[in-house]
Amino acid sequence: MTKQPEDWLDDVPDNENEDDDDEIIWVSKSEIKRDAEELKRLGAELVDLGKNALDKIPLDEDLRAAIELAQRIKKEGRRRQMQLIGKMLRQRDDEPIRQALDKLKNRHNQQVALFHKLEHLRDRLIEEGDDAVPDVLNLWPQADRQQLRSLIRNAKKEKEGNKPPKSSRLIFQYLRELAEGQE
Repeated sequence: MTKQPEDWLDDVPDNENEDDDDEIIWVSKSEIKRDAEELKRLGAELVDLGKNALDKIPLDEDLRAAIELAQRIKKEGRRRQMQLIGKMLRQRDDEPIRQALDKLKNRHNQQVALFHKLEHLRDRLIEEGDDAVPDVLNLWPQADRQQLRSLIRNAKKEKEGNKPPKSSRLIFQYLRELAEGQE
């Protein structure tokens, strides 16, 4: 006896009792690979960090040991170690690590921006002379006016005589000390 089309419906299980909330989220193989590559790049950034910077990132002992080993290894062994670090990162929550790394990068960017600002101020001091000193005193009231004026005079003489910019460097150093003392 062959089944009629109406009888086929009897073989189909009722899905009415199943929860609609149990949806399966399918992730493509390409997306998994992209995520793995991203974690390998994160691992490479961690390996490129110095010891002091690495201390500021929340890492467990196993991951830290793998990163320190990768820093010592060269060539093919390093590539395999980087893959292992990527695999280890897939098994962990990488968000705290990313946040700490971003914080380190941002700190570096802020430091670079401060240096550019101080270089610009130094150049202005040398060009404008005593006219720019009040701006420095407004920023840092504890600045020594006489020392600054003396350094500016020496920097101008060095510039006119095509000598090495020793006083220019000293002005920058002094401004940096003032900026760091303010923090």
